[in-house]
Amino acid sequence: MAFVKNLFDKNFIEYASYVIRDRAIPDLEDGLKPVQRRILHTLFEMDDGRFQKVANVVGRVMKYHPHGDASIGGALVVLANKGIFIERQGNFGNPFTGDGASAPRYIECRIRPLAKEFLVTNPKVTHYVPNYDGRSQEPEVYRAKIPVALIIGAEGIAVGMSTKILPYNIREVLEAEKHALRGEPFQIYPDVPTGGLIDVSGYNDGNGKIITRAVFDTSDEKKIIITELPVDSTSDSLLNSIENAYKAGKIKISSIDDYTTDHCQIEIKLPRGVYAKDVVDSLYAYTDCEKSISCQMLVIRDNMPQVMTATAIIQYYAKKLTAIIKDELEYERGKLTEELHARTLERIFIEERIYKKIEQMKTAEAVAAAVKKGFVPFKDELVREVTDDDVEQLLKIPIRRISLFDINKNRDAVASINKQLKDISKKLRHLTDCAVSYLDGILAKFGPQELERHTHIAQFHAVDVKHVVKRDTPLRYDDKGYLGTAVSGGTELLRVTPFDRVFIMRRSGIYTVCDVPDKLFVDTGLWYCNYADKEIISNVLFTVIYRDPQTKCAYIKRCRVSGWIMNRDYFIAPEGMEVLHVDTRQRFGFTLRYEKKPRAKLVQEQFNAADFEEKGLKANGVKLSARETESVEAESGDMQPALL
Repeated sequence: MAFVKNLFDKNFIEYASYVIRDRAIPDLEDGLKPVQRRILHTLFEMDDGRFQKVANVVGRVMKYHPHGDASIGGALVVLANKGIFIERQGNFGNPFTGDGASAPRYIECRIRPLAKEFLVTNPKVTHYVPNYDGRSQEPEVYRAKIPVALIIGAEGIAVGMSTKILPYNIREVLEAEKHALRGEPFQIYPDVPTGGLIDVSGYNDGNGKIITRAVFDTSDEKKIIITELPVDSTSDSLLNSIENAYKAGKIKISSIDDYTTDHCQIEIKLPRGVYAKDVVDSLYAYTDCEKSISCQMLVIRDNMPQVMTATAIIQYYAKKLTAIIKDELEYERGKLTEELHARTLERIFIEERIYKKIEQMKTAEAVAAAVKKGFVPFKDELVREVTDDDVEQLLKIPIRRISLFDINKNRDAVASINKQLKDISKKLRHLTDCAVSYLDGILAKFGPQELERHTHIAQFHAVDVKHVVKRDTPLRYDDKGYLGTAVSGGTELLRVTPFDRVFIMRRSGIYTVCDVPDKLFVDTGLWYCNYADKEIISNVLFTVIYRDPQTKCAYIKRCRVSGWIMNRDYFIAPEGMEVLHVDTRQRFGFTLRYEKKPRAKLVQEQFNAADFEEKGLKANGVKLSARETESVEAESGDMQPALL
């Protein structure tokens, strides 16, 4: 059994690690999940400037992603709809209505040229690894120059953890990255193409929650037009939530029509006597026109899951951008240096006629030695030492090229290379300025519409449904002892909502606080029933008249109830006593009727409740009489509401 348990534990840990790292959570380095990375890698491989059938792309991606075409097709459509990496042709669905994309054989896509500037595909800079069957190479992660995870967002559920990153506006992200490069403070907030309003007071830099709302046009008081959707909503889901609220009787509408195309337009018409200002709060309270979204920026960093903030991600990418630019410049400098070396060797080899010295040589080793010896007088002009590979390249120069060698053209090329090397050295000394200039260049390549902010930041509080719902449901009590909203007949005590709580004092003197019941047996008699609001109940002065079952002497206690625990029974009189009467009036008279005994002339006695002082809830009462009390009769008068 221990072996089986260890085996299960080991397999579960491996499965959980696989789901976290290789399926559900994006990598911080390029902001992509594995399937997204493999889609982009395939599109880079297939790129010939023309559109490709999505079905063909999906088939090619399966060479790298062994999880079926459905997951690849869905991920490609989602990635394409972000509008950053992939150009679309055909019906890729509608983010406003929630309509799905056409079948992969009908739609086409191609990599956007700008994607090559975001993601470093050069194998000299990006690390490539074998794919799952070892036949091809794929990037382990791309080296991204901008915070892709923030720009496209991410959502995934792994084993024991999940991520929810809302997308951000690309202009604001790149501007924030520029601020980070300069060491300046910045703040960024989510932005989605469907618009809407968001309150970010609880956002906590990406690890809190936002409250999002639809945008209403209420210029016509008899009509409400929804012009922008809340975050993570479609017109279809919003329409369903409104219809459900209407069927449940939560909102009053006459009709609802959806005219959404490439922007939201849901038209709600109101019935007679109902106006827009009366319905807006109900729409926020009972439908998806307002909702709360919890966020968590969980990413894979250094092969481990880590929760980060939006600010930390921007700062990470600012440092990373300068590192990538440095690597690219050094790689370019290395290439130019090699080219400069090759051109210098070629010029000296031809101009100084070093090739003449190999005519008498009989072996390859002697030829190579003669060439190297020929360069000795000119070593100060060389970039580095002459290698065997250099000799091999020189010996491959054809006679035609030697005879037509243009020394001036060679010198111009060398001058151009030296100028480029000088520019690279200057850039390496000013990497921050280089990075800022790069980001400015990226922003210039986007159209104005792509940089426009759609979601508006506002300050508002979530509408509490308890404050919107009307107390219009009758709470009834019948002669069989049942209390509730589903009780038919009987006496109506209060008008309640499903969110109310009620304070009930039974005939026995036991009081309880509970949610509004549908139908609950409480007692064949009630002393008091009201809303369980502490401000209401604490202002009620309860006068309790009770007697001792053994001596039958009557007592009075005046007290208030200021606290309770839900669904717990409390006894308002001392334990073991018998409650005769409970009253909530400040001043009233009552009569004690004594048991009749031989030669007893006093059979009843009158008292005034106001003559007795208020005491604590747990205090004992004041003895009214030493006579054995049979009953209590209180004078009639105005009682507190819901007193029976």
